[in-house]
Amino acid sequence: MPIFSKESLETLRQRIDLVDVLSAHIDLKRAGASYKAPCPFHDEKTPSFMVQKGDQHYHCFGCGAHGDAITFLMTHLKLSFNQAVESLAQQFHVHLEVVEGETKGPNKGLLKEALDQACRFFHFYLLHTEEGHEALQYLHGRGIDEEFIRHFQIGLAPKAPGVLRKVMHQKFIKDETMAEAGLIAAGKEGGWRDFFHDRITFPICDAAGAVIGFSARKYREKTFGGKYVNTPETPLFKKSRVLFGLHHSRRRIAKERKAIVVEGQIDALKLIQAGFNITVAGQGTAFGEGHVKELVNLGLREIFLALDSDEAGQEAARKIGDLFQREGIEVRVVRLPSGLDPDAYLRKESPEAFVKLLQEAMDYLTFLVKHESRKVDLNSPAGKNELVQHLTRQIRDWNQPLMVHESLRKLSHLLQVPESMVTEANQHTPNVYIKKSGSVGMLEIDPDRILEADLLRWLLLLGETRPDLLQIAECNMPPDQLLHPLCRKFYEVYLSRAKAGEPRDLLGLMAKLESEESGALVAELLQKKINKERAETSFMECLQKILDRNWMQRREAIKTRLHSGQCSDEEANELAKQFDEIRKNPPKVQV
Repeated sequence: MPIFSKESLETLRQRIDLVDVLSAHIDLKRAGASYKAPCPFHDEKTPSFMVQKGDQHYHCFGCGAHGDAITFLMTHLKLSFNQAVESLAQQFHVHLEVVEGETKGPNKGLLKEALDQACRFFHFYLLHTEEGHEALQYLHGRGIDEEFIRHFQIGLAPKAPGVLRKVMHQKFIKDETMAEAGLIAAGKEGGWRDFFHDRITFPICDAAGAVIGFSARKYREKTFGGKYVNTPETPLFKKSRVLFGLHHSRRRIAKERKAIVVEGQIDALKLIQAGFNITVAGQGTAFGEGHVKELVNLGLREIFLALDSDEAGQEAARKIGDLFQREGIEVRVVRLPSGLDPDAYLRKESPEAFVKLLQEAMDYLTFLVKHESRKVDLNSPAGKNELVQHLTRQIRDWNQPLMVHESLRKLSHLLQVPESMVTEANQHTPNVYIKKSGSVGMLEIDPDRILEADLLRWLLLLGETRPDLLQIAECNMPPDQLLHPLCRKFYEVYLSRAKAGEPRDLLGLMAKLESEESGALVAELLQKKINKERAETSFMECLQKILDRNWMQRREAIKTRLHSGQCSDEEANELAKQFDEIRKNPPKVQV
């Protein structure tokens, strides 16, 4: 993860126009010297979300939501800190200097500019050339009209070599930049060749809407290669993590905590256009753990697999479903009629009919039993035993103990075998243990960080609107009372900027931290929701817990020293007095 220089973050902070940032996502209306809109963080009829022109913070007088541009992008679009910073840097034309954490490479802003220009060219070429007319006929035959094409910026890569490169040179974009962006590649006999040619192009965007690559589909059988060709791995485009359509669906997935997975790009776009803007597709490679992680990070609870009804599609549903069930996500398999994909089904039926398919979707375990039972003879004891053992092993390999337990119980019901035969044999022992600094599976657990992050969360989200909370924190909690190094540093920087009367926006704070972990800490602070109606009570409880922890640790340190047998009588007496004094005076938050 790159660490950006103080200077570039400060330049970005000065350039940001919060109204411009918010206007791209919510309907701001001018009201005198301020702007207002219905709050995107809670349902309301009367607008209570406000921002002053030139101010760096927004505030909702309904739910108490408060933050800056970075906070908004991280909470509203579920971006990471670095994604939010890079998105704003591109919007306000600020070059971000990397000081460490990433090997020096091409300027990502230049790569995005090259890809944006290529997207515009491909789109123009499709709509306004004779060659594009044939591709348009193919798209029209698929039920894709001009409105759809313009909305999703669908384009056409020319059949003739070198056309894109010539146009890009006119835009002063160098070959090296195009090559790094995946638009051209080295030719076999030297020179450069267009990476995409004679194919319909679908732009792939990052979370903020910037083009980071293309998926290109051939529309003529004689075109060389497979059905789809995707941008190669670049500094911007990582196939193992990029999901097609996520830019259009991200916000609603995060809000409703459910998503639809399809196979093809056209399937995804047609569903999104029809109102199912919770839809994503893979990138021509196997749907893997990286794709699952991208959706799980949005708070996903339920996934619908609307894959093709042929054998390959059903096998893909089995594999993809297993990845999500492994993470404790409820999986439902949509049963499309034979020979139809989601695009064809929408054209033949209607969005309402597709809603019914979602409602009737089969739970994953039932699907799995039906899918796997075709491979064995369930009338044979040996065949049934083989199936039970196979499915039991698969379920026991999932990461969530409760999911494993309940799924094994359901499996016994589906296969009509005694529950004890699948739940008791080879008892599942999950990889879960907690210690002072341990792990749950692969997740690091640090009780000090969790406790102290709660304090920082209250200050970050409410500190500027509730100065009384800041005063209470300063009175009761000197920075040296925080034990986690990053939390202590964050707290020190926050107090320092508050005392100096400086803004406590995320960019200003992060410029002082200069830590690779700080972005992860900020994401952690913003992910957890707080009940702002109980702000003072919860804040005081958090302070009290930290004071109690430190009080108990001081007691234990003295007790350990006393029991070590290494103290003189005089020292032991003094320690005993200290222990008794501490024991009699438990800490209490001072208001």
